Amino acid sequence: MSKKKPGTPSNTIALNKKAKHEYHIEERFEAGLALLGWEVKSLRAGKAQLVDAYVLLKDGEAWLLGSHITPLSTVSTHVIPDPTRTRKLLLHAKEIAKIVGKVNQAGYTCIPLALYWKNNKVKCEIALVKGKKLFDKRATEKERDWNRQKQRILREANV
Repeated sequence: MSKKKPGTPSNTIALNKKAKHEYHIEERFEAGLALLGWEVKSLRAGKAQLVDAYVLLKDGEAWLLGSHITPLSTVSTHVIPDPTRTRKLLLHAKEIAKIVGKVNQAGYTCIPLALYWKNNKVKCEIALVKGKKLFDKRATEKERDWNRQKQRILREANV
């Protein structure tokens, strides 16, 4: 297998780091994203945020709300960019039906986890999630701290 070249940039555009802390991730889906030209240019420059974004399911379609794509200063003069506009997610009908069923019945929420490049197309990883309780968040943080401390102890023992 060939290794990745050192100068090669990452395919990831934006991550929703808050999602792993706030939610239990149950199931992931890959969705295409309908974008305008200036948005693609901004994404190539890495100017995107998914912090407070969520997925709205309406009329058999999925929409990405709350994502912020900062327009570049070189955007055409005849286009008025809207950084937080609602963007359509491109999914198969079966996937949308599955997501709608889980969201309506089982109390799941659908949120975006990441934006990334795949074969020169922008993809959005979305997930069905359930909210964590406060004690779950504390337990996760304790476990993370303990794992970090274990690594330090092992590293010091090997030196």
